[in-house]
Amino acid sequence: MGHTLLCVLSLFLLNTLLYGDGQASTRKPTLTADKTSIPAGGSVTLTCSVEDSIGWRYDWFRRTSQSSAAKLIKRSSLHHTISVSEGGIYHCRGRGVKQVYYTEDSNAVTIEKIGECIFNKAVVTQQPNWSEIYRGETITVRCEIQGGGDTEWEYEWETTSSFKPSNQHEHRISPASSSHSGDYRCKGRVKSSQHRTTEWSSSVRLTVYDNKPRPVLTVSPSWLSPGASVTLNCEVEHPSAGWRFYWYKTVPDLSHNSYIYELLPGNSRGTEQDSYIVHGQTHTAGYVCRAGRGDPVFYTENSEPKFVWSGDLHPAASLTVNPDRVQHFTFDSVSLSCEGNSTEWRVKRFNEHGYQSDCSDWRRMTGSTCNMRLYWYGNAVYWCESGSGEFSNAVNITVWGDYHGIILVSPVHPVTEGESVSLGCRFRTEKNLSSVFFYHNDKLIQSDTRQELNISAVSKSDEGFYKCQWSGRKSAQSWMSVKVAVMEPKSSSSPVLLIVLLLCGIVLIILLLLCCCRKSTDPCWNRLTQSQRENQGSATNQPVNHDANQQQVYSSLLHSDVCVYETMRVFGNTGEGQCDEPEESSIYININPHSATGP
Repeated sequence: MGHTLLCVLSLFLLNTLLYGDGQASTRKPTLTADKTSIPAGGSVTLTCSVEDSIGWRYDWFRRTSQSSAAKLIKRSSLHHTISVSEGGIYHCRGRGVKQVYYTEDSNAVTIEKIGECIFNKAVVTQQPNWSEIYRGETITVRCEIQGGGDTEWEYEWETTSSFKPSNQHEHRISPASSSHSGDYRCKGRVKSSQHRTTEWSSSVRLTVYDNKPRPVLTVSPSWLSPGASVTLNCEVEHPSAGWRFYWYKTVPDLSHNSYIYELLPGNSRGTEQDSYIVHGQTHTAGYVCRAGRGDPVFYTENSEPKFVWSGDLHPAASLTVNPDRVQHFTFDSVSLSCEGNSTEWRVKRFNEHGYQSDCSDWRRMTGSTCNMRLYWYGNAVYWCESGSGEFSNAVNITVWGDYHGIILVSPVHPVTEGESVSLGCRFRTEKNLSSVFFYHNDKLIQSDTRQELNISAVSKSDEGFYKCQWSGRKSAQSWMSVKVAVMEPKSSSSPVLLIVLLLCGIVLIILLLLCCCRKSTDPCWNRLTQSQRENQGSATNQPVNHDANQQQVYSSLLHSDVCVYETMRVFGNTGEGQCDEPEESSIYININPHSATGP
């Protein structure tokens, strides 16, 4: 009986021990911290709580990153709290009286040590380093750790933009948009010890413009002298390094009411300079530029077309004005007519305010003629564009708005040197004015009773500004252009000489053919042939002297004149052909072997 009771008590004690600590492995402690960051020189208190915590001991663990292994920093502590002064990721576990009974691991708590910065400096860089970025461009921002060496880093970014970069070393923004505009800064974190970080870098501001820039093109000069060079300048609103400039010539495209742009020679890859020189331009032309940069290339908008004008008439396209003068009164009716090798035309206008428009925008285009009534805003340069892609000459038209004013009557087209020209003066209500004064470049050149200024033979010195004065009224001044007369090349005598030589050659060939046809009956020829055979026979087994043979034949021809005379004479007389002296009344043709032109 006593033995049985002892066994029961032993089993009870064993069951109590097993039951009391056997539930430990199914329990999970809770880890808390009084704060999650450690100030410089400070500490954080961690508390590990287990249900029914009486009699528990505690193990404490720390790791430096999520990927690193946890290290035991304190074993079998009787206290459920601990004070730590290092940053890291902490957790705990409890165990019962017997070491074989453990709880599960607690939750993890991350403690960051404030002020534990390293001396490496983080810097944000932008490539390409342009101050202005445009929508559609490609930009890369990088977080560089100066002196980082072989340390593996993780990166943290902050930005005021709506774009949130991931924790990567660099971010490629393509295509850029306004949502990417903002300040960017970063810092580095040591991958193996994440509580060790750099300080935040200085911010870099990224500004992205939604609208593409449109460069401004200028041309100089605006009016051409024949064969002069034209300088183009392309200006971008926000100039910066990296731009290359592309230059185009405009070709009228009437079917689309626009222009086709043809790349000018030598700039298929663009030019670094923002200027370009066109050499030898002779007629009215239009130009356009744009800029590009980056890889892939980002292009600006095309500039507005700019024109350089020529007053010289173009055979393929020309503009005439009726009435044929530069100055007109308001409300005058004027016709602008296009002529040339096309059936489609449009008349263009570029006014004093810099606006370009078509005739159909402000008046009526009938066929190839633009009929318009002039108003005060009619001051402009006018020209024609053809369906075949040609530009005509350009003309200046000036409108005089003063009802009581006068206008100068001057030619609208350039005057050729040596031609005569007449300049007049008109009042709105009176056409024939007398005692008109005329000025050239503000210098009075005629002040008598004549109605017109007549120049009988215009020279280049007559070019310039003219105006007239009548009865105390002065007209506006207009430019009269004088072009150099193109001298027609003198007819060369070479074609005539060629014809003469050709005819002489034909006569010579005919005579030689006649001579060859009669070699069998011509005693002189037979005698010459026999003499040659004898000479060849005597020269047997001797070296051949080609020069001697050529001289012999030349001598034979030279001395056979009399025989040729006789042969030719036979056709005019009867009888046998003999080597007699020719009669003076006979007609002779002398063949001179030195002459290449015949008789």
